[in-house]
Amino acid sequence: MKAEQEGDLLNEDCAPENGVETNQYSSVSPPTSPVAQDEPFSTYFEDKVAIPDNVSQVFSFRKLWAFTGPGFLMSIAYLDPGNIESDLQSGAKAGFKLLWILLGATIIGLLLQRLAARLGVVTGMHLAEVCNRQYPKVPRVILWLMVELAIIGSDMQEVIGCAIALNLLSRGSIPLWGGVLITITDTFVFLFLDKYGLRKLEAFFGFLITIMAFSFGYEYVLVKPNQGELLKGMFVPYCADCGPVQLEQAVGIVGAVIMPHNIYLHSALVKSRDIDRKNKNEVKEANKYYFIESSVALFISFLINVFVVAVFAQAFFNKTNIEMHMQCNATGSPYTDKFPLNNQTLEVDIYKGGVVLGCFFGPAALYIWAIGILAAGQSSTMTGTYSGQFVMEGFLNLRWSRFARVLLTRSIAITPTLLVAIFQDVEHLTGMNDFLNVLQSMQLPFALIPILTFTSLTSIMNDFANGMVWKILGGVVILVVCAINMYFVVVYVTALNSVLLYVFAALLSVAYLCFVGYLVWHCLVALGVSCLDFCGRMQLSRHTDIYLLTDMDTDTDTQAETL
Repeated sequence: MKAEQEGDLLNEDCAPENGVETNQYSSVSPPTSPVAQDEPFSTYFEDKVAIPDNVSQVFSFRKLWAFTGPGFLMSIAYLDPGNIESDLQSGAKAGFKLLWILLGATIIGLLLQRLAARLGVVTGMHLAEVCNRQYPKVPRVILWLMVELAIIGSDMQEVIGCAIALNLLSRGSIPLWGGVLITITDTFVFLFLDKYGLRKLEAFFGFLITIMAFSFGYEYVLVKPNQGELLKGMFVPYCADCGPVQLEQAVGIVGAVIMPHNIYLHSALVKSRDIDRKNKNEVKEANKYYFIESSVALFISFLINVFVVAVFAQAFFNKTNIEMHMQCNATGSPYTDKFPLNNQTLEVDIYKGGVVLGCFFGPAALYIWAIGILAAGQSSTMTGTYSGQFVMEGFLNLRWSRFARVLLTRSIAITPTLLVAIFQDVEHLTGMNDFLNVLQSMQLPFALIPILTFTSLTSIMNDFANGMVWKILGGVVILVVCAINMYFVVVYVTALNSVLLYVFAALLSVAYLCFVGYLVWHCLVALGVSCLDFCGRMQLSRHTDIYLLTDMDTDTDTQAETL
């Protein structure tokens, strides 16, 4: 029983909470719940998609089609209203010069999503479930609260985006709060589409992505961006004549693209395919096809983002308020008063973005833009709700009825969103959007550090654990992304010009950095930095994979021999 004693020494809070089944490829197995056995428990995975097993080719389009779905649902987070707003502001403030940042951020996102998908495929559990079983009680509760904050921030942007789209489509007849209520109501309806089959739900998300592609693609064709400047901005990593405004926008692009809750979401969505995790070849094949599907999905999302950047870079880069005012007045637009008569550079958001398109290119451009924003907001609101369900179920081990879970995750976000909609008008949401971007940027370490930690442990991933190259690359990527986002947070806080807020931010920063340091410590030990394995645990430095692992196997002696 040596392994059991070591498990107790490592982490007294990590005693197994549920009985589990062991397989030869992962010491972490899907939990079985007594509640789940007695009562029906419906989830996104109620029916799993079968994978063709009679295909012997190295690559099969039939198998790729069977695996297609989770990656496209994941890619919607790269197309939410927060990303669209970041895109149009990038084009309006920096022209085509920051497209290479967008390309780089998307590639980094793909690498991180690869880790998330592999964790779900290999272990049969998503990131929240693994965190629940590997971290002590207090840290995992803090981790859950931080991820919930990120989901609430993202959800507010998405619901507000839908409300703005409805306001534009109705020419102001539907107020912001009315749009919020409509969005929340129809989200409830759409979320139950998976009762008619998982593939039908995935097809519906595909339909919404298609709407976005056609809507923003229409604007792209209408504006006719300079293709030479576009390619130069995409592949030449340089920003000529750029200042603090462009730098802040570049940081904002990274923060908007890489979202913490999306890591949790993707690790859960891949569980929807019928894979025999005891078969190493099936697991390897699933990882391959999921990576291909994610690459295709993120390539499409990247093109849609490029459409938006290019439209505003070509048509509105360095434009002033007075130019917009005169143009809107000349075309008889009812939105002329939205632009003051001054020579300040135009400030755009998703609301004013539609307005300026309407002034320059006609009402059709405004309405098609609003349709695209509505599709972006509605789809990302739905995936955000799924993220909330997976995170809550995983961290808290909830086994509530489907309606109760959806109601709770919706209610968490509806209150602050509705308050914002009631007390803010549609023209003054940029400040709130900046705050929400900062909020999500601060939560990034709470997804990126755990995913690198657990995918690097051979006791969890076995043969599919990160190799040395991936450990180093993953560590560098996460360090860079977190540093960039922390810079964004510092810039935002210093712009507040309030001593009281500075003091509050300083106190908050101490607690925040202590918890991030705790996660980093665990991560470094998992990566093999044995010199950090102190506090009486040095005797396990040769087996750092055991360090975080809860003793969840029914046969501890067998696991000790395996490790």
